[in-house]
Amino acid sequence: MNIVLLGPPGSGKGTQAKMIADKYGVVHISTGDILRENVRNGTPLGVEAKKFMEAGKLVPDSLLIDIIKDRLAKDDVKGGWMLDGYPRTMPQAEAMDKILPNLGQKIDVVLNIDVPDAELVKRVTGRRMCKCGTTYHVQFNPPKVAGKCDACGADLYQRADDTEETVKERLQAYHAQTQPLIDYYDKRGIVATVVGVGDMKEIFGKVAVALDMPLKRPIIITIRSSCLL
Repeated sequence: MNIVLLGPPGSGKGTQAKMIADKYGVVHISTGDILRENVRNGTPLGVEAKKFMEAGKLVPDSLLIDIIKDRLAKDDVKGGWMLDGYPRTMPQAEAMDKILPNLGQKIDVVLNIDVPDAELVKRVTGRRMCKCGTTYHVQFNPPKVAGKCDACGADLYQRADDTEETVKERLQAYHAQTQPLIDYYDKRGIVATVVGVGDMKEIFGKVAVALDMPLKRPIIITIRSSCLL
């Protein structure tokens, strides 16, 4: 099974990705991870990517698709893969459509983890960090003493990119980029949307239903339960 995983910041996509990889035996391919791996190993593609990264520029699509193509050609993905973080845009999706037939591969399902924006804002803005690396949430995982780390007693802080204004801007950009992708794959009947509100294990149960269901048209699987990170 070959999966494209979509989900906004704060959707719990990373947790679901790990559970999917464990259950279905697919290789979880994070675009950021393989990009950093190529740079770290000094591969020809990594050397080129590093030039853009050190200049503070985005790695161009033409280079990203070469990195993706190289990764999907490796033997360990023959049993299936899950792409996380690619494609993000329509040009990237169209580039994928060109390389996959040459690899004898296709996308079986586009799994879209959808969470209402108000819930995402609550999840992300409630995060609190400590310099020791411990993380909290003011609602879902609060410290014993407000504003203080349980582990070391230091003051907790909110990351600059976790403020409400920043989160809303990120979500707006995400929707603008991602909705055309969903519409594009919808036309093939390979989109499965899971409403990612609820306990993570319960959400994964719905994810498994979606992945086990033969897709002929878009489906939406909802969950009615309490909200957890």
